[in-house]
This record gives sequence, structure tokens and C-alpha cells, in this order.
Amino acid sequence: MNRARFLRLMLGSAAFAALPTPARAQAGRYDFWFTRLKYDSGDWDVDARMPSNVITSLIDYTSLRVDPTEHVIALSDPRMLEAPFCYLAGHKLVEFNAAERQNFVRYVRNGGFVFVDDCNHDIDGLFATSFEAQMAKLFGPKALNKLPSNHALYRSFFRFPEGPPATGFELNGWGDDLVHDYLKGIEIDGRLGVLYSNKDYGCEWDYDWRNKRFLAEDNTRFAVNIVMYALNS
Repeated sequence: MNRARFLRLMLGSAAFAALPTPARAQAGRYDFWFTRLKYDSGDWDVDARMPSNVITSLIDYTSLRVDPTEHVIALSDPRMLEAPFCYLAGHKLVEFNAAERQNFVRYVRNGGFVFVDDCNHDIDGLFATSFEAQMAKLFGPKALNKLPSNHALYRSFFRFPEGPPATGFELNGWGDDLVHDYLKGIEIDGRLGVLYSNKDYGCEWDYDWRNKRFLAEDNTRFAVNIVMYALNS
């Protein structure tokens, strides 16, 4: 059973039927659609070209039925509960309001997957410290943990035997001037529900898709792994 179907079962048939018609139709036509979460605090609208690059790679490398359009949905909106994958990023404060907290917890605990990226590439920066504090409040102080380099995420499609690939921003001294050789996550009943990065993948993948041909290796391949893990775990 894929994660989208699992979410629908967990959400319940009555709640699913209450979703707007476009949301129900979307869930029937596509295996994957890119959902960006906007939240009241901070700056959620970053890395504008990143979603189109991820979508293009999924179409190029996989047989998924991929919605070609990025969907921006408020974290407080119950429509986000139906998404098989959500993306949340920013540079500034992360402080969810009551509705955002409720939906985030419900989504993650019921099988959802949120990829969270720190655009500051700074473990001591405002985004990182406030997001991690928020996760501690919602899931407990020990919920967010480093993933081992042999985690299934690193072999869900392409193989990354050394763990998460470094970004150019790490190598060029942006942010805290460190190469973070790990990602963190929150697991719920054996499922990774939150994947958290300080590596600034969003900026790494934020470029005109026509420039990908100049790369020695397609750096969005790891994004494919993230999505395939999210859908199939």
C-alpha cells in the first residue's frame, strides 16, 4: 500500500468525501503532486524553481503519474492532510499557530511525510533552532534523531552509500561553514514522517532546468530518492 492510499484510509472516507472536488480528483489522477506548505510565521515562499526541477526529474526517471504543477497549501488547511508529500522550508522563525500545529501532528501521526529544509544551512540559525524547538513541543524532546548512513532513504531509488550528498552551499562555506553528513527525522510507528535537512537542498535544486545539462551529475537525483521513499515506505 502506498502512502497516499494509506493516508486516505487513515483520514477516513467521510473526511475524504468532505474534501473539495478538485482535491479528490487530483488524488485519483496522480501518484504524486508537490505540495508546499505555507505557514504564518517566517518566509515559506523560498526556492521558487526547485519544485519544477524535482517534478521534471520524477518524470524523467520514474514511471509515476506526476502532477506537473506545484501546489501551495496553508498548513492550517485540511486539504494538506491528503497530500502524499509535503515540503516546508524557510530562513526565519517557525512558530506554528494552533491550527497549523493540529494539522502537522495529525498529518505526520497518520502516515504523512514532510520534507523540511533549512535554507540558512545553519544549525544555530533562527529557522533551525525554532523548528527543532517546535518539533520537541509537538513530538517530544527525543523525537528528532539523526538517520544512519544505511537508512532505506539512501537506497530507495538511486544508491547513496555514504549518506546524504553534500550541497555546493556546504562546500562553499555558506551558513555555518560545516558539511552536515547526516539528515534528521521523526519516525512514527516505523514510518519516517518528518525528514529534516540543514543542508539547504532547496537552494541547491533552485535553478533554471535548462542549466541541468551543464552539471557533471544531476544533483536532483537525491530528491527522487526522497519522494520515492515518501511514497513507498
